[in-house]
Amino acid sequence: MVDPLPGDIFRKGQVLNNTYEVEGVLGRGGTGEVYRARNQITGRVVAIKALNRQFSQNDAYLELMKREEEMRSISHDAVVHYTDCNRADGGAVYLVMDYVDGAPLSELMQGRGVGARDLLVVAHRVAEGLVATHARGVVHRDLSPDNIILRGGEPEQAVIIDFGIAKDSGPGARTIVGSGFAGKYEYAAPEQMNGRAEPRSDLYALGASLLAAFRGRAPDVGASPGATLRAKERPLDVEGVPEPLRRLIEDLTQPDPARRPPSAAAVVAEIDRMLRPVSAAAAQGARPRRRLGPALAVLALALLAGGLWAGGVFDRLLAPPLPVARPYLLTAGVDVDGVATLTGNAPDAAAREEIARGFRSVSGRAAPADGLTLADGAPVAGWTAAAQTLLAAAQGLEDWRLEVVDRDAALTGTAPDREARDAAVAAFGAAADAGGFSGRARIAAGPRWLDVETVRGWLAPHATCGPLEVREPEGGRFPLDARIGVTGQVAEAGAAGRIEAAIAPRLGDRTLALDLVTMNPAFCEVASAVPGTAPRVGSFALGLGGSPEPNLSGIYEVGDNPVIDLVLPVTLDAGHLWVEIADVTGNAYNLVPSDSRPDTLLANLGEVAGGLRTIRVAFAEDEAGPGRPAFRIDATFGKSLLLALVTDRPLFEVARPVEETAAFGEALRARLASGAVTVLAETTQVLDSRK
Repeated sequence: MVDPLPGDIFRKGQVLNNTYEVEGVLGRGGTGEVYRARNQITGRVVAIKALNRQFSQNDAYLELMKREEEMRSISHDAVVHYTDCNRADGGAVYLVMDYVDGAPLSELMQGRGVGARDLLVVAHRVAEGLVATHARGVVHRDLSPDNIILRGGEPEQAVIIDFGIAKDSGPGARTIVGSGFAGKYEYAAPEQMNGRAEPRSDLYALGASLLAAFRGRAPDVGASPGATLRAKERPLDVEGVPEPLRRLIEDLTQPDPARRPPSAAAVVAEIDRMLRPVSAAAAQGARPRRRLGPALAVLALALLAGGLWAGGVFDRLLAPPLPVARPYLLTAGVDVDGVATLTGNAPDAAAREEIARGFRSVSGRAAPADGLTLADGAPVAGWTAAAQTLLAAAQGLEDWRLEVVDRDAALTGTAPDREARDAAVAAFGAAADAGGFSGRARIAAGPRWLDVETVRGWLAPHATCGPLEVREPEGGRFPLDARIGVTGQVAEAGAAGRIEAAIAPRLGDRTLALDLVTMNPAFCEVASAVPGTAPRVGSFALGLGGSPEPNLSGIYEVGDNPVIDLVLPVTLDAGHLWVEIADVTGNAYNLVPSDSRPDTLLANLGEVAGGLRTIRVAFAEDEAGPGRPAFRIDATFGKSLLLALVTDRPLFEVARPVEETAAFGEALRARLASGAVTVLAETTQVLDSRK
């Protein structure tokens, strides 16, 4: 802990929320401070991150604190666990999290580097933590050596901290928070310079952190914004970093996100292979051969010499020897523009032609065989056959690349779907093992781009309680690694699992994030009757009888008197209005029109001010009267649907009773399906009643 200062947010001995007794300051940053505290009830030591008072009133920083607090749902040993978010009496907002007793990676790298194998262990542990966070749609954006704590100083106990609010905690570290770039320039991925962050951005930051920890200094990204942008376009300098750490850092820090591992899970698997001892097959070498007797040896040599002379082999033996290639290479692939590449080494001319034929068979494209240079030094016997088998694993891939360096082989690319990806990975792994190679495959599951309308089409058969909404992606297409958010209501609790099982396998390397609410049958009957194709216009403003404050949550308790206003733009002045509540008991309540309020013509309803038309549809009890319905929440709990439709003519030809059964949903469906009316606009709101 560090010495206290007069301006510290909290003081030693102060008790927060009648629970957490402050024991001292752990660190300070530009936006706040971190304290060690003890839970007076359980005795557990915690860390408390507090925002300075001026930032505690800033919506942008409060949103970051909120995002960080939402991490409490993630439970993984490699991710710091959050337990509470609160505001102190003085106004400072603070987070409560586990106290990780250990040193940050940045402290261990000061003045010296960290060993290569220890860093592989750290990387494995951090990648496991990223698997858990990315699965919940959380991208750290600010991963760096000071945000990786080694519990007890042990690499295998690394913990990721500091999700959400950025801080300046290391010498020369420059952390920026805002609507655009967020992170530290030295460790941020190139795409973060443009304000874009994705799961693969965290992988880049992990690679840059490993390089910094090995060398004992942060990567050099220049001293000006322009120099930083240019530096981010180039691969990091890994000269002097030993294998396999060097290869891992190169993979993680590719400037193009598509060239990085497809996911944190793929990084875990890759490091598993790096940490695995050399296989027995690779270490076995050549088998001992049975020795010939002296007489048989002389006879064999005579026959062999005669055959070699007749075949002209001695001529080749007397030719200048081939150069020895170190390392022995093979690079083959087809890029996104369809350009074919085939370069590297081959042991002889026949092998060169055979490898070229194999490449044409796999890619459907010709590549000049003279890209392969004849050279001795092949690291495995049967190099040609091994190369052919490795190439064959790329069959059917898009934008693929095979790189072989001595006994290390790597295949990247995009498969059309998950099944094809799994088959390619298995085929490549089997080929690498059979040839005595250390192989790794990073193959994305496509399709490379997925149209949002395609996803909506897949979801349509599962819409049992009104339409399922898909968050619109930029450009109308989801890239690889996208998180596809789906919201809406369903009619039964098991629907989410069935939707996941039906849709997720089609998405490739994308995640499906379902935010679905199970509703009662009456609710769904009405919701599914509405076509959902009309524009969503206006909103419901909720309040409480006897109180001037709005009810922003839409949640009411027993005895509450809901006050409901429909707010529409005055530009929507043609058409007829109908407003209804489908409640938790299975009944429908028609609010507009009613027996004493029969007018449905929109232009005649409500009050107009500031470009908005406000129509009260449910009143406070002291305002109730004919045409002014009021009600209280009773002991039946659940969610009700508040629905307003604007149609080109009255929705129904005759007035309906104020209260009717769920059969109303059938009547609504039949009326809309008949084509007698056209829905011009719709507005919905969920009312939630709880104990």
